[in-house]
Amino acid sequence: MIKRQLADIIQLSKKSVLLLGPRQTGKSTLIRSLAHDLEIDLADQQVYLDFLKDPGLLKKQVGSYSRVFIDEVQRIPSLLNTVQSLLDHNKALKFYLTGSSARKLKRGEANLLPGRVLTYHLGPLSVAELGESIDLSRLLSLGSLPGIYLEKDLPTAKKTLRSYAATYLREEIQAEALTRNLEGFSRYFDLLAARSGDSIDFNKFASLAQIERVTAKRYFDIVVDTMVAQPVEAFAKSIKRRLIQHPKYYFFDVGVLNGCLGNFEVSADRKGLLFEHLCLQMIIAELKAQDLDYRVSTYRTEAGAEVDFIVECQNKVFAIEVKATRTIGNHDLRGLKSFSEFFGKKHQSLVFYLGDHELEIDKTRIIPFFKGIQVITQV
Repeated sequence: MIKRQLADIIQLSKKSVLLLGPRQTGKSTLIRSLAHDLEIDLADQQVYLDFLKDPGLLKKQVGSYSRVFIDEVQRIPSLLNTVQSLLDHNKALKFYLTGSSARKLKRGEANLLPGRVLTYHLGPLSVAELGESIDLSRLLSLGSLPGIYLEKDLPTAKKTLRSYAATYLREEIQAEALTRNLEGFSRYFDLLAARSGDSIDFNKFASLAQIERVTAKRYFDIVVDTMVAQPVEAFAKSIKRRLIQHPKYYFFDVGVLNGCLGNFEVSADRKGLLFEHLCLQMIIAELKAQDLDYRVSTYRTEAGAEVDFIVECQNKVFAIEVKATRTIGNHDLRGLKSFSEFFGKKHQSLVFYLGDHELEIDKTRIIPFFKGIQVITQV
């Protein structure tokens, strides 16, 4: 088992913790590795029904326990009101709460316990967590969900990823009643997977999925709130140079994306897109793992100049171009040069590539992606 970076941060927290993240990122495993006295697993249907029937059951069960773990708390958002009451009356009590749907908590008008509970976000395995075991080919094919990346049997890993979409639709969407039209949502979800990495165009998405535009927008919000997709907004507006303002979106894990598409081959025609997804996945995973505040956006002008990702973190700005190649030339830096002229402030320009060594071309660092992520997150 790989130790998660957030484990020590959560363990040392003096306040209760809400740990959010997509399914299969290892939230429950992480919390179970920490000392706790009582576990309440709301993913267990009988436990779930027991708590639904008896609103006072949590108080009865907590009793004199001091460390309480409630898994999948979004299934009964109203429990957070009881959690608040218990915390108000017992300062020594600490809750570990996990959830995979911020939307369910919001829709349930959950009391998110401001000031009483600290919220953390867990993603797939980060570069630091993978350490020397980084296998790029495996990452591009299977992603970095802990149970998948560490699975020794390749057919089992692929089968698990293929079933992710069905499990997500059944357990996250249907079971939580996030939409009544599961057939329409399923068509839309397949479309989102097929176009991951594109700009968001709800008119086009609605037409292709045979649903209304307002429904397409609502379905997209569901996918984002259940943390399966990550929107990447446009960097900024400018009176000097018009930028394309449509945001892009990416699935949170390359393996999940491949599983939804039923294609694990890292073929020449897919390698660039998969590497772009992986770099974003690893950037966000590392920033979340270190509990850093960040903003990721994209830069594109109407003239066609582009930079894949602009990362703002720790008062630093990084312009990052992703190239799935082992050779880089001056022509690959045109987008970075355009951004530098547009931005006009101090920042670092980086190219993440598939080569093994760090280079420099015209004051731009050309760097293997795993080393580049370390550059972004170092203090």
